Amino acid sequence: MNWKAPLLLLIGIGISNIGAWVYLLALNLMVLIKTDYSPFAVAVLYMLIPIATIVTNVWAGSFIDRLNKRKLMITLDFVRAAFIFCLPFLDSLFFIYVLVFIINMGSSIFESTSLVYMTKLVPKESRKRFNSLRNFIQSSGFILGPSIAGLLFVISTPQMAIFINSMALVLSAFVIMLLPNVDQRDEEVIYTRITFAVVKEDWNIVLAFGRKHLHVTRVYLLFGGFGVFLASIDSLEAAFATKVLLFSESTYGFLVGIAGLGMVAGSLFNVWFAKVLKLNVLMGLGAVITPIGYLIFAFSTSFMGASIGFFIITFAITSAHVGFLTFYQNHIPVSIMGRFTNLVGLVEASSTVIMVALIGLFAEWFTIRPVYMVSSAVFLLIGFYIYRVVMNKEKENFYKEEMSG
Repeated sequence: MNWKAPLLLLIGIGISNIGAWVYLLALNLMVLIKTDYSPFAVAVLYMLIPIATIVTNVWAGSFIDRLNKRKLMITLDFVRAAFIFCLPFLDSLFFIYVLVFIINMGSSIFESTSLVYMTKLVPKESRKRFNSLRNFIQSSGFILGPSIAGLLFVISTPQMAIFINSMALVLSAFVIMLLPNVDQRDEEVIYTRITFAVVKEDWNIVLAFGRKHLHVTRVYLLFGGFGVFLASIDSLEAAFATKVLLFSESTYGFLVGIAGLGMVAGSLFNVWFAKVLKLNVLMGLGAVITPIGYLIFAFSTSFMGASIGFFIITFAITSAHVGFLTFYQNHIPVSIMGRFTNLVGLVEASSTVIMVALIGLFAEWFTIRPVYMVSSAVFLLIGFYIYRVVMNKEKENFYKEEMSG
């Protein structure tokens, strides 16, 4: 395989990922300053992410599967860059929220489109290694992004950091321009007027595929549930660290840095052993070890215990993610991948909003530690079930990378 185009794509992902961290932290700080440090104002920013996903995923897949993926990604990068550039000039919090919501919609569509593009660009036998490298770049961004944001806040302002993120998206768009067109010919792309009837028919196509390929759908839904539990337990993470373990903000920041190191270590492990590790082993062990890390964190009483838990969580998540993403790319046809991703993503985003709200309410009604412990224990039970499903010997052909299930 010629790695020139995949490496260019990884460079674009790296630029965009670091920029996204700078944007997120700068936006949080900008809104805090505008609202006299209102935590609810920042909480609204985080609520807008899954809401934008829910609104977008209803219809976006129908466009993604019919449009040229490379051109769509370039357009989305330029559009998001323009909207982000406008953010610092807005005084009204309402209009900031509206613009952020539109940017989040664009990011949601871009993520689904890039998944289809990556699947078309990278041959099946190289996907696991590519996904491992992609995870490594994203985990490096997890460490570098906040560090660059902090440096920018020292030498300039949050507004300047947002402008720099806008430029990073423009740079990402130019990198994507250097990539090949994976859609065979523009003339073959069907430009259909998207109506409710077309979207409804697309949903029926996805549901028919799901019913026909039950094991693939089952695994996808199980890992969707895995993601829901990750998001919902993570929503208590900061409160648990600061209110239960009584960590200072700087100590918590150091803990997050250890989580970043776990992601980097896990990603490098997957890169080095990509040819040896089977997909179902990555998925099964990742699904079990991740909640074990959460349980260690839930029962910890010191920084050392919390650090071990955090490192295990992020190390294991990278393996589960690489295994699942490769499995998904190997079994979902690229012709319906956008629609399939968005339809199941709609269910996942809706479930995430409900679960985050429920766990938040339980934490208010009771205390944080018992809720964190019970949630982590239930998460572990789900992990064991996922392990049982993916390690089923009768289904082992689904995880052989030289053949499709």
